[in-house]
Amino acid sequence: MDPTTIRHATQPIVYASTSQGQRLPVIDITHPRFALPADSSAISALFASYEANERRRARVPAFINRMVLAFVSRRAPLLRSVANPKASFLDGLSTYLLKLGPQNLPPPFNGDIDRKFAASPHVVAMRLRLQQVACLLAQSLISDLDVAGTVPLHLVNIGGGTAIDSLNTLILLNRMRPGGLKARRITISVLDMDRDGPQFGADALRALCAQGAALDGLDVTFAHYVYNWNEPWRLAGILRNATMSGAIVAASSEGGLFEYGTDEAILANLRALYQSAHGQRIVVAGSVTRDDETRRRSISAHRFALVPRGRAEFAALASRTGFVVEHVETTPLSDQVLLVPVATHDSLRSQ
Repeated sequence: MDPTTIRHATQPIVYASTSQGQRLPVIDITHPRFALPADSSAISALFASYEANERRRARVPAFINRMVLAFVSRRAPLLRSVANPKASFLDGLSTYLLKLGPQNLPPPFNGDIDRKFAASPHVVAMRLRLQQVACLLAQSLISDLDVAGTVPLHLVNIGGGTAIDSLNTLILLNRMRPGGLKARRITISVLDMDRDGPQFGADALRALCAQGAALDGLDVTFAHYVYNWNEPWRLAGILRNATMSGAIVAASSEGGLFEYGTDEAILANLRALYQSAHGQRIVVAGSVTRDDETRRRSISAHRFALVPRGRAEFAALASRTGFVVEHVETTPLSDQVLLVPVATHDSLRSQ
């Protein structure tokens, strides 16, 4: 699916507030201001640009790269959030700002340096990652929603931050099936240790559900659960409540569990998802850090605790929980995967 081919209505860009009062545009990947081309030629061009950028960086000694980055980032708060992260991962709001794109950055992030950084192939790949995960999830849900016209829909977002991928999944579904979501209750459950990202996500949902906005008329509840993915018992409880209500359940983790989590954490969370389905169809979409030499070299140059598993290692891991990788989209940073239970995958192939 290419969101640039979806006819966009005349809704204006809406804005939401962070807990600090900063007003930010809400990303809508079907809107021309946010949509990225996702055809094969665009993906190939992005790979070429990313690899050329990494080759240039590799020719400069690492300590010089660090010195230049530290100096330049003094005048660029967005770049500084990446150059000097507060943890071994990028927080939800900083990640969200990167995904806005250079033309949508608000003050004080709209200086020349930050705009140039936001246009870099690394950041474009992050924006495309969001788009691909939302598209994978939306495409996988269409047939279920067509058959079950009023059944509730429950989107579970693990390590979701602002849950902007879940919100855009709903935007896509609402564009592809106008009116198809209005007769059902929809829940977005965000499982994240951070509070600021989900707070913004909840306000973004309110803005999207306002009159004339992209999700106008939908009944959507946004719930945040403080969650450590190394302790998946809470996920099991949320899933139990969802399946008891008869809801269609879909999960995602864009830039989260599959990229930063240990094998044990991934196995435990996927098992909880698989067991909650009780033999019914459930879909899971997420991003998996690539394991090629260029990506490994890039990861070694910063502080983020990414795990470069690659799709093959991840597929083997997922298979131990009853899931199979049904579809893959790619960027230079990560492969975006769609998981379905093995039984569902086999039954579809036999039809």
